[in-house]
Amino acid sequence: MIKVGDNVRVITGSNKGKEGKVLKVLRADNKVIVDGVNVVKKHVKPNRTNETGGILEVEAPIHISNVKVLGKDTKKENKKETKKVKEVKEVKEKKASKKKEEKESK
Repeated sequence: MIKVGDNVRVITGSNKGKEGKVLKVLRADNKVIVDGVNVVKKHVKPNRTNETGGILEVEAPIHISNVKVLGKDTKKENKKETKKVKEVKEVKEKKASKKKEEKESK
């Protein structure tokens, strides 16, 4: 469940890998607006609140399925997982090299 204020990471799309804080959740559309992610330029006509008008940069909604909630220790967990993967690869390489040596010696 994604809530306002959660830190999320974009897992797919053109903004993949970016992280930000959820500003708004659009439940009816299954979308969220994330700070600094999916920034688009919006052309605005002059009006009473914005007398000059111009081009504004605004965060556009992104689908909920394209974001992943980050926990407090996710960065640490990811480092641990990559370390484990590297160790497993090293062990497999050592076993493979030992098998080759045994075949060559026979």
